[in-house]
Amino acid sequence: MTTDTSPLPPSAPLGVRRFLARPWLLAFVPVSAATSGFGVALPLLILIPLHGAWTDVALAAALYNGAAILASIAWGRVADRFAVRRTLLLLTYGGFGVAYLALANVHSIPALLVLYTFTGLVAPAGGNAASLLLLERFGNGERPLAIASYNWMNILGAIAGLLAGYGWLAAGYPLSPLLYVLAALVFASFAWVWIGVRDLPRSRGPGPLHTPMIQRFHIPELSLAAWGRLRQWAGGGSHRALAWVLAATFLFNLTANLYNISYTPYLYSVGVGAAAIFLVNLSNSLAQGLVYPFSGTWTNREGAGRVVRRSTGLRAGGYLATAALTLVPLTAAAAFFSNAWIYAVLGAAVAFYATSSSVLTYQALERHEAGLMLGLAGALGGIAAIAGAALSGLFSVYGSYRLAFLVSGVGLLLSVPLWNWATAAVDRTRTTGASIPP
Repeated sequence: MTTDTSPLPPSAPLGVRRFLARPWLLAFVPVSAATSGFGVALPLLILIPLHGAWTDVALAAALYNGAAILASIAWGRVADRFAVRRTLLLLTYGGFGVAYLALANVHSIPALLVLYTFTGLVAPAGGNAASLLLLERFGNGERPLAIASYNWMNILGAIAGLLAGYGWLAAGYPLSPLLYVLAALVFASFAWVWIGVRDLPRSRGPGPLHTPMIQRFHIPELSLAAWGRLRQWAGGGSHRALAWVLAATFLFNLTANLYNISYTPYLYSVGVGAAAIFLVNLSNSLAQGLVYPFSGTWTNREGAGRVVRRSTGLRAGGYLATAALTLVPLTAAAAFFSNAWIYAVLGAAVAFYATSSSVLTYQALERHEAGLMLGLAGALGGIAAIAGAALSGLFSVYGSYRLAFLVSGVGLLLSVPLWNWATAAVDRTRTTGASIPP
């Protein structure tokens, strides 16, 4: 394992050293601010200046995720063959910056769809590179701090980006030029990576790609043999822990994408202003930032299975509460405050979910082909994202926001027994010491 030799100096304040394993991790703050702001600005760009519809938002999400799945395969091969983490980050950030500048000047939805699809093609390069940097630059003892630092940088960036978007629109500036601000943030990360990150030579063999340490970023492997192996594992029944984990995660990703893609058009349709929509999203990020530091301790104390089931149920309740709001005629102000509270609860729930589901996933992967299975999980996540976008588009034509949120909540509740079965299978496997046969 090649590790980074430039830690924070001992003279750095204790609070900084607890939450920042390396100075170069600060490079992820500006780009996280940009992507967080962009995630809210893009559907608003479709709905307001381009006069698009909910259907167009769903189509954009489907094209982005489809491009990301296909591109992940290619970028995964590049990352596995060449130690060019810095180069891949620069490619992604440069691509984002150019796309944001172009999007600030689009005048048609087809042009926007082309540019957004392009961001889907370059995004996996940076995601894979960030994951591999965390794996390669930190030894086992430092890696938990590194992962925590990376998550904190993302949360801080998300909060800053949403505040910037709110401030920009609250000041009365038009929406499209906000993309120039977001592009400047991306280029700030580009410069930070250019100066502060260096590609290091590999010390051995095929590199650390096949490892279960990080679930959030992964490189899909879509071979027939891999899918056949997954089918064999799933065919064994309830004692196949990983099969239940993958099924529950698929439902989570499907319902989350259906809900999130439908959510911004819904807020706009009930009269919540563009600036206020940034604040609703900010409530979610703030809740995550408050909960993440305690999620690990809570998961260890209560058990990963119990926490993942409760957080899943809480998130499903938030979806259903949003569906219930559509039954009540609300003023724009009441809709804003109600949705801000609900979205904050969803943020807290996802923080607990992310930690506890990762623990269960790692436990299910022990003594098995972790990289292969995480790759397939990544592919399933992409498929779930496209399916969620397709459902959102279908409901925009033949259904309603209420139906979209109701299906999201009920669908997520269906994953609770899957997590229960996964927990039982993991506990049985760890108690008996038996492996899940390939």
